[in-house]
Amino acid sequence: MQDTRPQEPSSSSSAIETDIVIIGAGPVGLFAVFELGLLDIRAHVVDILDRAGGQCAELYPEKPIYDIPALPVVTGQELIDRLLEQIAPFEPQFHFSQRVDELHRRDDGRFLLKTDTGTTFLTKVVVVAAGGGSFTPKRPPWPGLEAFEAESVHYSVRRMEDFRDKDVLIVGGGDSALDWVLALEPLARSLALVHRRDNFRAAPHSVEQMRALVAAGRMTLRIGQVTALAGSNGCLESATIRTKDGEEDIVCNKVLPFFGLTMKLGPLAEWGLNLEENLVPVDTEKFETSESGVFAIGDINTYPGKLKLILSGFHEAALMAQQAHRYIYPDKKLLFQYTTSSSNLQKKLGVR
Repeated sequence: MQDTRPQEPSSSSSAIETDIVIIGAGPVGLFAVFELGLLDIRAHVVDILDRAGGQCAELYPEKPIYDIPALPVVTGQELIDRLLEQIAPFEPQFHFSQRVDELHRRDDGRFLLKTDTGTTFLTKVVVVAAGGGSFTPKRPPWPGLEAFEAESVHYSVRRMEDFRDKDVLIVGGGDSALDWVLALEPLARSLALVHRRDNFRAAPHSVEQMRALVAAGRMTLRIGQVTALAGSNGCLESATIRTKDGEEDIVCNKVLPFFGLTMKLGPLAEWGLNLEENLVPVDTEKFETSESGVFAIGDINTYPGKLKLILSGFHEAALMAQQAHRYIYPDKKLLFQYTTSSSNLQKKLGVR
């Protein structure tokens, strides 16, 4: 943690005073609100996106997730909606479309945070639940791409219905590309997949299903690269594909390029926390960073045996909350309770 007290922002007198600030409103950050709420800790949540959900809502809101306990299948957006419903009794305060740029420890031990919009917080505890940091899709190097990005070229699927009866071109060979091939094929008027080689990084079962669709004539597969886009007024009409046999034009009015994500820590890298390959090392008892009172949960952290799973982040949030309570209520004994048997917790949840 960098000691920049002489340069501390002058707006501390007008800061929002709170017990805890969570940076990141993805599924792990949202579940942290729940675990903290059970312990009478109300949270302010800051996220760079314009709504809750993190990668689940931004990149795959309609993509099925199969490894959330007790939910055999749930989409990214459904998971976020359920988490928001679960934390509603605790009335978290959200601050969207803001990035935490500054983090300073004051002489009284509290932290002063300042966002890029000028919002400031004074808090006893900080929880970093920022996923992999700020993330942006990698843009393909296609001439004239910008003209089509608003209308025809999309880096995620927010509503599957937007692709119904469209001529869809998907570019890529990983899980995201193949998952959306299988999900959109029943909706699209036509669907084509382009990948630079006939070797895919996606799950073998997905590749088998894709090849079966090709064999049945229900979609097109081209091994090659997109070299040009054609259309007018932001509306795409076709894409030029270069293969080993030459060039051909494929009719399309929707394109989904899946070239991966660029992950950046952003200002987090300047906060003075120990970093290990752009991740924040934590202990496995409290998930605390090298700075006492600052925790990191979810994909942003690292420790021996770390699994980048949502359910792992839920576990980390629960243990983080126990230690946060000790910082926020140092003179109050922490009594462990179960929601199934505690009338006190059930009252907090509004179910008793």
